[in-house]
Amino acid sequence: MTRVLSGVVLAVAALALIWFLSSIALLGVALAVAAIAFHEYERIVDAIGAKVPYWTALLATLLACSMVPFQWVDIESILAASLLVIALNVLASDRVGAPLLADTAAAVLAPVYIGLPLGCLVGVHRIAGREAVLLLIATVAGSDSAQYYAGRALGRTPLAPLRSPKKTREGALGGFVVAPIFLAVAGGYWLPAFPWWWHASLGLCIVVTGIIGDLFESMLKRAANMKDSGTLIPGHGGVLDRIDALLFAAPVFYFFLRNV
Repeated sequence: MTRVLSGVVLAVAALALIWFLSSIALLGVALAVAAIAFHEYERIVDAIGAKVPYWTALLATLLACSMVPFQWVDIESILAASLLVIALNVLASDRVGAPLLADTAAAVLAPVYIGLPLGCLVGVHRIAGREAVLLLIATVAGSDSAQYYAGRALGRTPLAPLRSPKKTREGALGGFVVAPIFLAVAGGYWLPAFPWWWHASLGLCIVVTGIIGDLFESMLKRAANMKDSGTLIPGHGGVLDRIDALLFAAPVFYFFLRNV
């Protein structure tokens, strides 16, 4: 019951924020989510054995998030400067060899893994409006649900046993069927400027990237021997647990909108 109630509250809050806030205001929400997600990420990589320069990597993550949707400053310059500062901070530590390489990789990954995708989500809102953001989230959620129920009913063959033993190929197939159909139908109402095959193709890409995002976070948690990334959301774990697929799907949706 706790999981259901917290899920309903979370969904209603997300719907209200996306529907009523402007893109600028939504960026403020995205930055707050990025900060929480980064904190969870830092805990995971610390459990794995890497040491991230907290404040520097957090600042780089927030800068990446804020630059993507509005391009106040060239994003490439921001990323280059952020990654340079991160590298200098890591190199100033007393760790050497493989640990130092792990520290650098974990720190550099943060703005790319967390900041850029959440910025892309705001970018979708800025380019195509609130309906497009809800369409993206609904497609990811629909794909996840289809994979779950198809996996429970038909699942026999593990998809990636070393990363997520519960995921099956049959479950993934459910997502590949439902997401393109849903996006082709719903997209005709919420993004009518694009043809049905555009929506269907985007749906396939969202399924693929969503699965990769889910497996990627599962890989991190298994390496850290953690069940959830955090405890913020009762019955659901942390923020990263809720947005793992969205972090990989949002850039794809944003790319499609920017390049058509």
